[in-house]
Amino acid sequence: MISRIQHAFRRCLSGARDHGGLVVSFVVIVYDMPEQAQNTIRSLFVDYQQGVRPEDYEVLIVENDSANTMPEEFLAALPANFSYHLRQESQPTPVHAINYGLEHARGANICVMIDGARLLTPGIVKNTIRGHLLSPRAVVTAPGYHLGHELQQKAVGSGYDVAQERTLMNSIAWPEDGYRLFEIACFSGSCAAGFYLPHSESNCISMPRELWRALRGYDARFDMRGGGVVNLDLYKRACEYPGVTHVFLHGEGTFHQFHGGVTTGGEEAEIRQKFITAIMEQYRDIRGKKFEAPLTDTVYLGEISDHAQRFLQLSSSNKLERMKNSAEM
Repeated sequence: MISRIQHAFRRCLSGARDHGGLVVSFVVIVYDMPEQAQNTIRSLFVDYQQGVRPEDYEVLIVENDSANTMPEEFLAALPANFSYHLRQESQPTPVHAINYGLEHARGANICVMIDGARLLTPGIVKNTIRGHLLSPRAVVTAPGYHLGHELQQKAVGSGYDVAQERTLMNSIAWPEDGYRLFEIACFSGSCAAGFYLPHSESNCISMPRELWRALRGYDARFDMRGGGVVNLDLYKRACEYPGVTHVFLHGEGTFHQFHGGVTTGGEEAEIRQKFITAIMEQYRDIRGKKFEAPLTDTVYLGEISDHAQRFLQLSSSNKLERMKNSAEM
């Protein structure tokens, strides 16, 4: 059965190449995180990603200038299907960098990673392409995780830092088997409910070029630090857009590396909570209502590795508990 599925995938992928050239462009946004960004980009190399060729996809690295940009020696050795774009940015938001990437991407479909500190599993590219072959209006997403055994905004209070994270990654010999990331991770807050209940965002969201145009990309009115909830806003608008098919890659994932970011860094809990309250208020001001995660008729696609089984079990338990509570109301 698997061999027949793989054969059908190769046949469909061949047809996509013949008619559209690059199937998907990955736009990765980077700011002041050179070590983590290098790891993220490494997880998009063709020798790490399974079942694809360089001519199937491209990667655009869009970096907003800082005192800690990606090292020149790393960039000089990038594969031919990767490109690097350094921008000057006067505002504390990634929105303009994302929309720059959307404008320069050449693929029939475009996948945006708003946070360049997220490692990918080895089937992301292959299964993103598969998702787009299912429907011409597919919105393909993957769930999010944090490296470490609790949310990083909590773990930092117990001393979690970049050095501890390096030790964790060394313990699974990353990048030898990217699926072992599941062994050293927990669900991110936006995906804490698991695979079968609504999520508030994805940090790896791919859509056809035409749908990006219809949505007008990321909304530049979200101008607070880090873009505020601009990624949640885009995810909701995309998933709720009429006629889309939401394809969810539940066997894949993006894994956040610690780098002192806006919502996962080392700020005091009170300061962090005030910021979260402020960005949610900005969403209400812009959209005229409180943010709620979108409800979608989800198509689940891809393989589940042995390493991810505990997250499958947790997701099922959460869904069953929700069903039980609903029945008792």
